[in-house]
Amino acid sequence: MSEKINSTFNDFEFITHAESSNFETTPNYDETLEFIKKLALRSKYAKIVNFGTSHAGRSLYAIILSSSEEFGPKKNYKNRKLKVFIQAGIHPGEIEGKDALQIILREILITKELEYLLDRLTLVIVPVFNPDGHERRGEFNRPNQIGPHLTGWRTNALNKNLNRDYLKADTAEMKSFLRLFNEWLPDFYIDSHTTNGMDYRYHVSYFVEKHQNIDRKLAGWGKEVFVPSLIKSVEERGFLISPYPEYVDDDDITKGITNWGYEPRYSTGYAAIQNRLGLLIEAHSLKTYKERVLATKEVIISSLEILAENAQEVRFLNYAADKFTVKKYFEEKKRLPVLLEGDEEKLDEIIFKGYKIIEKESLPFGKTILEFDKSEEVDYIIPFYNYMKVDKLVQAPGAYIIPLELKKLIKLLKLHGIKYFRNHRDIKAKVEKYKFEYLEFSPRSLEGRQRCTFDYLPFEEEVEISEGAFIVPVNQRTLKVILNLFEPAAPDSLVRWGFFNAFFERKEYAESFIFNNIAEEMLENDPQLKEEFELLLAEDEEFKDDPVARFDFFYTRSKYMDKNELVYPIMRLHNPEIYFDYFRRRK
Repeated sequence: MSEKINSTFNDFEFITHAESSNFETTPNYDETLEFIKKLALRSKYAKIVNFGTSHAGRSLYAIILSSSEEFGPKKNYKNRKLKVFIQAGIHPGEIEGKDALQIILREILITKELEYLLDRLTLVIVPVFNPDGHERRGEFNRPNQIGPHLTGWRTNALNKNLNRDYLKADTAEMKSFLRLFNEWLPDFYIDSHTTNGMDYRYHVSYFVEKHQNIDRKLAGWGKEVFVPSLIKSVEERGFLISPYPEYVDDDDITKGITNWGYEPRYSTGYAAIQNRLGLLIEAHSLKTYKERVLATKEVIISSLEILAENAQEVRFLNYAADKFTVKKYFEEKKRLPVLLEGDEEKLDEIIFKGYKIIEKESLPFGKTILEFDKSEEVDYIIPFYNYMKVDKLVQAPGAYIIPLELKKLIKLLKLHGIKYFRNHRDIKAKVEKYKFEYLEFSPRSLEGRQRCTFDYLPFEEEVEISEGAFIVPVNQRTLKVILNLFEPAAPDSLVRWGFFNAFFERKEYAESFIFNNIAEEMLENDPQLKEEFELLLAEDEEFKDDPVARFDFFYTRSKYMDKNELVYPIMRLHNPEIYFDYFRRRK
């Protein structure tokens, strides 16, 4: 194992807390900020910025590193350096990234052995994304990892997991982060975590999006250039690195691992729909904390070196991805993959460096559990499920129409860097709507929200787009973000997260004794409806014996039915150039 701490460095003032404790402990939030501020004060290339406040009132900080001393996103855009975002502590029990970054900052700003990275890179570093979780410190928060002595808690003060919040942005921390992210619009994104699961020989693992959720050429560069270079560099520095292992069977490594993509609720999935590559770092929880910090440090440094070496190409690929997204999915009307699933029939094989596995009968759990014999190393040849297939494609409209009454959604658009404009007069237009059916709510809430599943049918209707309605053009670089928000089929759409559950509720009713006469008239006056009803009675015993279902049969087909029930209030406009000057000017 390589230990890349400068052995000649002896300025006690800039020895990190983790180093001084031989990596037995990690500093609290105030101690972390005090150290980083001390580093920044010693260099003209660093600036600390406060970018928001947590739910418990703690300030959120980033440190910006720029050798051109340009610490704002607009000025940095002009210097044409590659902008790299690095974050740690979104899950504060998994805190190696914070301690690794403190050493890296020292080696850039104080000892200057890494200062060369700033020749081609501007760094925006968030050392602790989730300060409230960080300060819920305890020695029993992470039973499945070795050290440090006190760690933070996975969620924020509202018990919400920030790494499920990138798209819906329910939390104060995420809202603040998205403002920062989209002001800077980084060229590459790094997110540091710790694994759970089995024991094996790797110190650290990685994941980079490469499936149909990200631009093809960006995925190709990540797969063919970045990942091989990263593996080579990290292993040359003395650490074993593997693809991030998601297990097919937690009790049997021989069944293989998956390396499928992530939805946009997660960090790398969100970066992908922003046309940016993201690196997920997962230090192995069953290595010592010292090994995990140093391995994470080398992954970050290796990544930055690769990015610096390829800065111009990465900038061009990002620019091209933004342009190609509009060309392909708006101008050429190709359908965008919004829902993927792992391909269980397509796989590779890899060598997985593990230990001998011993099965043991568990008295407490009443089942066989696994133990790992570290005295015997085993190389397993296992299936590697590394491919995905498209489950749902959607064609983008020209624009989405958000009614005035849903103006609260506009704050979300701004957070994601999405452009919109207001309608300045009442307009009659033919729009596409969705009608939901087979709606089911999840039995338990997720992140405080009641998610739902459904089918839906599109239909066209002439409506009046009222003055003040919000028009969201799709011909912008955030096209994939827009469709992932507003297309119900997308895995993290606002519909799936329960933003529109009130529209699924019936608000007016009728008593059976009143509606009985109406139903009888409907049977008498509509032979086709009568035939449909009698067929259901003959063939569907459940329907026949359910008075509520029988009532609903007539009510939903009557003129009294609420025409807006189960209808999605966000509308799709396919020919916005007919109605809005914005689109004519763009052409």
